[in-house]
Amino acid sequence: MLQVPSPLVDTGWLNDNLKAPGLVILDASVAPVVPGYESLNTDANFAAIPGARRFDYDTKICKQDSALPHMMPDEELFQEEVRQLGINSESVIVIYDDVGIYASPRAWWMLRAMGHEQVAVLDGGLRAWIDAGLETSASLETECPLGDFQAQYTAESFCDFSVVRSALDDPACAILDARSSGRFHGTAPEPRPGIRGGHMPNAQNLPFPELLDGGRMKPVAQLEKIFDELVDGSDRRLITSCGSGLTACILTFAAFLAGRRNLSVYDGSWIEWGAPSKLPVVTD
Repeated sequence: MLQVPSPLVDTGWLNDNLKAPGLVILDASVAPVVPGYESLNTDANFAAIPGARRFDYDTKICKQDSALPHMMPDEELFQEEVRQLGINSESVIVIYDDVGIYASPRAWWMLRAMGHEQVAVLDGGLRAWIDAGLETSASLETECPLGDFQAQYTAESFCDFSVVRSALDDPACAILDARSSGRFHGTAPEPRPGIRGGHMPNAQNLPFPELLDGGRMKPVAQLEKIFDELVDGSDRRLITSCGSGLTACILTFAAFLAGRRNLSVYDGSWIEWGAPSKLPVVTD
């Protein structure tokens, strides 16, 4: 029976198992807002890994009618939508995006938060697949048999601003911000109008590109070193944040690869915290 060998798989493993029973490939691409990162696909030039299905957490697999983007939905909606993708409780899932590693860890964390452990991210994403000279399709798979996925949400996987506020001075917690140093210190503008610059008091800056090497994850030993130097104690709760809860999941994914398990993503992230409010913001 097929199982993912690691939360991170390479193109060789995926190609070898492309036709394996129970394998589901998901395209979780999202257009990046971070400068220097671009989608490979365009409307005029689209490519997909054969058999891939669209995991749309911007408009479908998200909390509906929320003022905040791609918020984690409840169990009922999540279960209904992923069943429509033909995902079963026994499915082995590999997720990619068309930037490299950018949006795929968010989908990975969502599925894990809903109780699915046989899920992995494709290292290097669609770019790595194409660079390896492997076959692509001109479209995504849209005809899928209804799945039997059973959602079992772990509430601690995502948290809201009240949890983060309580964690600011809690020595058992560490808050890691995936935004750039300029945005963290308020010297670079936020990409969304009306959002304050700076960061939460006592948060630490870990820009997500520091965990990547050319669109791929850095080796586990390097990730372990990064987290060991930044956060004392492997049992401390790591709460990750970013602009909108997307690249925060790259930090969470890297921490998971590095052996950390007490992990949570601040779902509202800076688009919520940095909005005009009484939530504290500092720049030093």
